[in-house]
This record gives sequence, structure tokens and C-alpha cells, in this order.
Amino acid sequence: MEQGRRLWDVLWEAGQAHGLTACGMGVYGTTGRIEKGYRAYGAELDADYDVVEADMAPPKIKAQDFVGKDAVLRRLGEAPVATLCTLVVDDHTSASGEKRYMLGRQPIVLEDGSTIIDAKGRRSYATSAGASPSTGKHVLLAYLPPEHAVEGGKLFVEYFAERYPVTVAVVGARPLFDPDNLRIRA
Repeated sequence: MEQGRRLWDVLWEAGQAHGLTACGMGVYGTTGRIEKGYRAYGAELDADYDVVEADMAPPKIKAQDFVGKDAVLRRLGEAPVATLCTLVVDDHTSASGEKRYMLGRQPIVLEDGSTIIDAKGRRSYATSAGASPSTGKHVLLAYLPPEHAVEGGKLFVEYFAERYPVTVAVVGARPLFDPDNLRIRA
């Protein structure tokens, strides 16, 4: 343990000539996942929202019968009450001039602080939040009702009793970064 810092410095220095950069669990668990719009169990995927709202419904349902098929077909025929969206923070500056970076679970509200509630009575909030180095933005995932799930729409996130402006960048599962997956195929 006492050599941890020294090991880091040696690896960092050796990697510089090869263009290596530091990354870790945060890339897979937050940063990279949010940039690509990947949903996480326990954050975006839970018992409160279904696969239609998460924009993960299968493109087609097999012809064979299976338990729950009627319920799936019925749900696919209904409009979603909320849709998972990707939001970007427009300004991080607090009233005191400090930069604030949300971590998730903060309410998404209107400019006057009014809560956003869908037809099932669920309040909108950031399910996940984190930096997006590939886009240079701070990104939030949040379920929004249809009237607010509009790309380019302006909303706010509450954080430490202040409201910060956000823009709805993506509605649904399309990734914010590399939406055609060209980089992963390169």
C-alpha cells in the first residue's frame, strides 16, 4: 500500500508517450454508460418504469405463445406515460459563483420550481448523472412525461436548494455520443 502513489506515477509517466489516459470504474459505471444512453439496473431500470418507458421494447414479439405475451402486446400498443431522456446541464454556476456537478437523484423541475409529475403520479428526477468527456458536458438521465420529453426543451435540475438550467438533448435510447456506433466498430 505504501508504494501505491509511486506505482501510479511510474505507470502514468510510462503511458504518456503512448497517449494513455487515466480511467476507471467511473467510465463503465457512469461516464461511458451515460454518454451511450445505457440503462443501469437500480437506476434507470427498476420496478417503477417499464421497457417501453425505458425505450428498450423489443422490435418484434415472437409468434409462439409465452407467459405474459398478451400483457406485453397490450403495453406495446399504449403510449408511454414517461420516456427516459438524456439532459445536458447548461450552466453549473451556483448563486455563490461555485460550480456544482449533480450526482443523480435530483428533481427535474420547471423554471418556477414546480414539480414535473407524469400521469402515474411519478415525479421526474435524475436517475443518473455524470461528466461526459466526449461531449464536454455534464449529463443527466431522467424520465419525463411526453409534454416535457421534447428535444431542445428547457427544464431545470434542483441541486443544493438551487435550480440549474438543463436542455433535453435526447428523447429515448439514441446515444448522446456516437449515436451510430462508428467508433466502436472502428
